[in-house]
Amino acid sequence: MNRIFSLRLLVSLSLALLLGLTQPPAFAAGQDAEAPAAAAEVAVPDPLKRETPRSMVSGLLGALGESDYDRTALYFDLPPATTSRQRTSAVAQARAFHAVLDDGGTLDTFIALSNDANGKFNDDLPVEQERVGEIVIQDKKIPVLLTKGQDGEHQVWRVSRETLAQIAAITKRAPVATEPVADEVVVAGAPLKDWALLLGLGVLVFGGLWMLSALIVVCMRKLVPDPEANGLYRFFEAALPPVSLLIAVFVFYNWAEQLPVSIVARQTLLRYTGIVSVIALVWFGLRLVDAISELAIARMQRSQRRQVISVITLARRAAKFILLAFSAIAILSTFGIDVTTGIAALGIGGIALALGAQKTVENLVGSVTVIADRPMQVGDFIKVGDVVGTVEDVGIRSTRIRTNDRTVVTIPNGDLSARQIENFATRDRFLFNPAILVDFGTSSAKLREAIGIVQQVLAEQKNLAEGARANLAKFTDRAFVIEVFSYIDVHEFDTSVLIRETLLLTIYERLEAAGITMAFPAQTIMFSPEQMDALMQAKPGVDLEKAEPVGPPAPASLPTPQPRT
Repeated sequence: MNRIFSLRLLVSLSLALLLGLTQPPAFAAGQDAEAPAAAAEVAVPDPLKRETPRSMVSGLLGALGESDYDRTALYFDLPPATTSRQRTSAVAQARAFHAVLDDGGTLDTFIALSNDANGKFNDDLPVEQERVGEIVIQDKKIPVLLTKGQDGEHQVWRVSRETLAQIAAITKRAPVATEPVADEVVVAGAPLKDWALLLGLGVLVFGGLWMLSALIVVCMRKLVPDPEANGLYRFFEAALPPVSLLIAVFVFYNWAEQLPVSIVARQTLLRYTGIVSVIALVWFGLRLVDAISELAIARMQRSQRRQVISVITLARRAAKFILLAFSAIAILSTFGIDVTTGIAALGIGGIALALGAQKTVENLVGSVTVIADRPMQVGDFIKVGDVVGTVEDVGIRSTRIRTNDRTVVTIPNGDLSARQIENFATRDRFLFNPAILVDFGTSSAKLREAIGIVQQVLAEQKNLAEGARANLAKFTDRAFVIEVFSYIDVHEFDTSVLIRETLLLTIYERLEAAGITMAFPAQTIMFSPEQMDALMQAKPGVDLEKAEPVGPPAPASLPTPQPRT
């Protein structure tokens, strides 16, 4: 019986969220001309909150926790107590009901109870009945049935007369203790020793299972050659801690039912233990998502498929967000908050939210665009506007770029997807295009020799792509310009820098060995004989700074510009 109840509880916990998402909101079906008048009448709720099986059981446990048996009797399907004898009989039945629940009785957990005013329709019971638990007295099982009926102006659920009659018949033959133990400390409607017993059981079970899971992970780490790259180890490392918590929850459910403790303490802890099970499931999901994503990222990095890393990162964050959202809905449902109304309101509120959060939606769409279009990857060296740096992370809202100054620039993905992105990491080769300036004093033969030297150096370099050339491009006012146009056929920037340096040094060394002078930034000024005499004799009245040069200026040369990478 306990195993069947635990299995039913697991199914209820798993389907609670799906029922909340798929159950349509209850709208009024027949609106006619009298609808405004009907809407004006405000329905008064039942003061005992007996409208649904869930609220009825919660109210019943509240009355039992306060030992208010007069109020407890109002949750029974009994005729109104108009005489003192009827009142005494109802109180006695309430005490007996409390005693048999404490001694081997069970009630369905909060999340497993129906929160619909009509109850469940798939329990093979009449529509006016609902099964909410079971009582075992002398090996005889009595189902705890609720029946729906009229109490004044309210449709309410109450413990059925059939259940009360069976309990009365059995307790009459085998009386149960209905009086509380003297000098017993009661906390929140249950004896303190019962709370301590249940909490100690939970700590003991979870602590033992957690230590066992930690021992298994340590043993596997010593046996596996490369734990970080082993998928099986990563799975067990991520799964065992939350799974141990989940197993502890179900063990606690089974053992707590068999303990002779107060029904109030037991049901209270079982209700909020459902939250622990939800946390365990979400914890397992989060750790599993992290383990799978980290393993996939490591493999993508080894295979140089960096474009997939951004997709994995975005998918991991989206999966975590969905898990946390589902857990929040399940926890709210455990606390009795109607999530179906909130989910239905999202359809209307989503429009207002989209209008008020246009930038957020724009950044989210921009993230999808960046991931799908792949103009860059994590680790790429890019230029976006005035920002130049390495991509560190492509998030849901923004992208972070580490600049050469080691600062981090965050750009919203909505802006990033609309801007021009220059990706330096995707270059298959590097341009080698220096301008070599030869002095104007060089003869034509030497100039031809200089061009041949540059062409020979290019031909000897194995890392240059085909089509490398060197030609006399133009005459400037200071030098002959030999233009080189070629590509360094490598993918790594650091390697291209070394090859560029080797080419420039080799060209300079061979031109120097051939006696060919490179142009440099100098200018020769020619003076007339009179100006030279004045310069030599320092004749008064002659301003040498304002003396006009005679004849054309002597050719001068500019220095070789530094190559650009």
